[in-house]
Amino acid sequence: MGKEFAKLYAEEGLSLILVDINEKMLRETAENLQSLHDIHIEILVKDLSLVHSSQEIYDFTISHNLNVYGLINNAGFGVFGNFSETDLTAELNMAGVHVLTPIALTKLFLKDMLQKNEGEILNVSSLAGFQPGPLMSIYYSTKAFLISFTEAIARENKGSKVRISVLCPGVVNTNFRKNVSANKEAKIKSMNSDPRQVAQYGIQKMRKGKIVCLPSASCKFLAFLPRIMPRSTARDIVYSIQVKNRG
Repeated sequence: MGKEFAKLYAEEGLSLILVDINEKMLRETAENLQSLHDIHIEILVKDLSLVHSSQEIYDFTISHNLNVYGLINNAGFGVFGNFSETDLTAELNMAGVHVLTPIALTKLFLKDMLQKNEGEILNVSSLAGFQPGPLMSIYYSTKAFLISFTEAIARENKGSKVRISVLCPGVVNTNFRKNVSANKEAKIKSMNSDPRQVAQYGIQKMRKGKIVCLPSASCKFLAFLPRIMPRSTARDIVYSIQVKNRG
């Protein structure tokens, strides 16, 4: 979904800093956007599972005198399977991408935004963050963290003009499903969410001051449902869905 965020900002005429570990994809995205829009684009090839990458990204903006108005923490992937059997290194990398790097990037850029009293930060979580997630335990847990973290810092800075929000879609038609690690591919069914529409919704709601952004009526319902059912029931339902989708 990162490409969709980049397209939307490019359409507004904003210059971009694109960060990913995949250099080929970054260059293709930058070339495509620059062919359509008169904007400047920097690309940084970074492994976002490594927390020191955040400082390197921030230092790059300082050394190049770049004023960062918006930060989108969108990178992510999943690991599927019983926690006792899944790969520890992959899960620690996931925690780095989903938790440590968003903490560090937000800490670094938020201070500057608050000093200027302008800016926007959008953390991309998931509908998964509202319930326990057996068979994807670390993924669900890290997404829950992003929701709680965003709500907390948004309240801390309520009086400023810096917008801080978290986007919580269901499964979107992106490369995420190709990047779920398992002995068998995790066959996660789409909720027919168009990535551009989801990204656009997140930006629009963030700018209107919405903190937790749920992009569809079904997402709103499913996010609320765990509040009115026993946790044990929620766990059993998610487990059954995961087993079925693994196929």
